[in-house]
Amino acid sequence: MVFRCFFCLRHSIFASNTSSLPITDIASATSRQDRFGGLHFFNPVSMMKLVEVIATSATSQETFDSLLNFSKALGKTPVSCKDTPGFIVNRLLVPYMIEALRLHERGHGSKEDIDIAMKLGAGYPMGPFELSDYVGLDTLKFIIDGWNEKDPDNPLFTPSELLNKLVADGKLGKKTGEGFYKYK
Repeated sequence: MVFRCFFCLRHSIFASNTSSLPITDIASATSRQDRFGGLHFFNPVSMMKLVEVIATSATSQETFDSLLNFSKALGKTPVSCKDTPGFIVNRLLVPYMIEALRLHERGHGSKEDIDIAMKLGAGYPMGPFELSDYVGLDTLKFIIDGWNEKDPDNPLFTPSELLNKLVADGKLGKKTGEGFYKYK
């Protein structure tokens, strides 16, 4: 199905803030794919300086430049990336969080020790389990399951049984009061 926006001007630009869905798939709903791109802001938007600007193979250079300039006008630092699963940040971050789960599942470290190691050893503000709880375990599961479905041979995208169990038990992280940790 092709999306037709009867109230959109010809020069209107369409953008999505998705963090994991392919921009190309979303853009396929419009007949103006050259005017479609991604602007992935980070949470909380008011504090985070980065925005990923995503181009598809159909995004025009004019549209891409407009998205970059818009990001700068907002006071953000834009980075350019192609329409790849997770773009730049989440493509690195999600497998990192899933590998932390695998380390824990194999008994190679407690979640507390893994979190402390990454905070003090790598200088991260949160460990992978704290970050997973903050993001939402259901969100993390949705992302890794979607990537695994599209690329099942990629070992980075193999789902975690521990994550599946926590989500099935309704332990989704901070938003439900319990995930890897308990919250008041």
